[in-house]
Amino acid sequence: MTDHSSVVRAAWSRIDTWLEAHAPRTFAELSPPADPADVERAQREMGLRFPQDLLDSLACHDGAEGWTSLPAQPPLSVAGIVELRRRGMALLEWSERQGHPVDGDRPDWHPLWLPWAESDGDAQVVDLRPGETYGQVGTVHHDEGGLQDTWPSLGAYLTEVADVLEHGGTVGLAAPYLTPDGELRWELPQHVRPEDGLTPAPRARTGRTEDPR
Repeated sequence: MTDHSSVVRAAWSRIDTWLEAHAPRTFAELSPPADPADVERAQREMGLRFPQDLLDSLACHDGAEGWTSLPAQPPLSVAGIVELRRRGMALLEWSERQGHPVDGDRPDWHPLWLPWAESDGDAQVVDLRPGETYGQVGTVHHDEGGLQDTWPSLGAYLTEVADVLEHGGTVGLAAPYLTPDGELRWELPQHVRPEDGLTPAPRARTGRTEDPR
């Protein structure tokens, strides 16, 4: 069995190393580790135990101040996790009043979805529902129900991010680019224009800057 906790820590270490070398502004936006007391308090407040991979991620970074460190949504702080789940549960109550079953094919929210990242109303959650998909990471879009853009685990997602930063490619449809002032941007390659001033992120393996398009 894969030790996802070590996978998460190793992936964040690789991401941090790459960002510090190539995108220092984005690296500076990552928060320091979460206070274990805050993590424990949040679990008691929500009545949920965090899976080990999320605990290990929070032990690396208590969220991020900016929004460009990861290709989907930026990671939340412990306080942000608590607040977003509160909003999700409020949405669930409203949805149930509208007659939308929580165990349907595309629920608006689920009590066992644990948010860990968010932007523009879209949440990336860790799925704690029992079964084969336990621990998967997926996105809940604000305008449609169900989980989309899934990875088997948080460790798998962060490892893919680290792999793409180091060796090129895309995470989902997004590729990494750099701004002139040292910020990482994840963009759809077909939408990047010369006037945007973006350069393809360098690949660690070759030492060359290559265009992912």
